[in-house]
Amino acid sequence: MDSSDFLDFLKSRSSVRNYASNPLSEDEIMYILSCAGTAPSAGNLESWDVIVVTDKEVKAALAEAAFGQVHVEQAGAIFAVCANYIRSMSRYAERGILYGLEDATIACTYMMLAAHAKNLHSCWTGAFDDDEVREILILPQHIRPIALLAVGRGSSPAVLTGRMDAGEHVHRDIW
Repeated sequence: MDSSDFLDFLKSRSSVRNYASNPLSEDEIMYILSCAGTAPSAGNLESWDVIVVTDKEVKAALAEAAFGQVHVEQAGAIFAVCANYIRSMSRYAERGILYGLEDATIACTYMMLAAHAKNLHSCWTGAFDDDEVREILILPQHIRPIALLAVGRGSSPAVLTGRMDAGEHVHRDIW
């Protein structure tokens, strides 16, 4: 893949919130997780963990915790990506909280792109009640849910949204 192919690949990905009821295969799930395992992380500590949710009742509970976002229940799988603060704080103390958040978001981004590479659709869901998700997934106290990544086969074509020009985000040397 050359650089223009890569840019086209990135531009062709979009969030999808309507899914067919087909489950993901174990091979698809493992591919996504394997790709996440290649993500860079602070100190190579990989201070993230993921709960793969395929159970219909658990997905329904997560959809409710996500303020009724139906796509969370419809998706073939939910990858509940979490920051593992203990792992990063063991080396970086308080700064490890930030590194755990960064590690989890990078891993989630890799999962989203891996799904796209497998011709699956995804939607990064960040709007949810942390405490409800923590209770549903029985998360230890040092684990913070960062994203509910819905992955599946989109039941409607993905619609690409307009994006700001990259230059609108850039400042040189100073603000």
